[in-house]
Amino acid sequence: MKIFPAIDLFGKKAVRLRKGDYNEMTVYSDDPVSVAMDFKNMGAECIHIVDLEGAKAGTTPNFEVIRDILNQSGLFGEVGGGIRNLETVEKYLSAGAGRVILGTAAIENEDLLREAVRLFGKKIAVGADVKNGNIAVRGWLERSDVTLREFSEKMQSIGVGAMICTDINRDGEMKGANLELYHRLCREVNMEIIASGGVTGLDEISALRDCGVSGAIVGKAYYEGLIDLRLAIAAASCP
Repeated sequence: MKIFPAIDLFGKKAVRLRKGDYNEMTVYSDDPVSVAMDFKNMGAECIHIVDLEGAKAGTTPNFEVIRDILNQSGLFGEVGGGIRNLETVEKYLSAGAGRVILGTAAIENEDLLREAVRLFGKKIAVGADVKNGNIAVRGWLERSDVTLREFSEKMQSIGVGAMICTDINRDGEMKGANLELYHRLCREVNMEIIASGGVTGLDEISALRDCGVSGAIVGKAYYEGLIDLRLAIAAASCP
């Protein structure tokens, strides 16, 4: 299992939200590139990057910062937030992203998703941002009528290779990941599952590894000093 330390961007700064609430934002660094280099120096091989402004508006206001993070760190980067057309997909892949994440577009534009998967294969992932059992869209500001089960079955049928699943109610709360959710997904879905939301302790990372997820995103717990990234990477890789 891979650990994906996270950088969320707003105003070209590294920030974190609490439960997806833009009114509860904490700024952790004015220099996101240096944060990514810290990740690399601690042994990270992957990074999870989200443009929070882009997620709201469907634009790429933090593109230059993301490009610099990818190019200077050399980490395998998955990038999400506001990717709602093929031009933006191509823009991020050309900038060095290992894969791009379609969230709102995966719900609202199935033709785009199918074409992106056809053109770019495993470089396309989807974001399943779950709030009370349903998928949220537009930077988590709106809750769709689509359930997680319906969404995951559709994504599998389209041929999507990876799904980043975030329990919004756990995100930024540092109260632990929803292990039951990920156990169920790993049983029911034949895709790579990346766990996100509330991952706080090494025991959780070991439990996620054992249930079969391919990756886990570590965010606020790292920034608040509750989890040592080196130890998290070791726990993820130990049998």
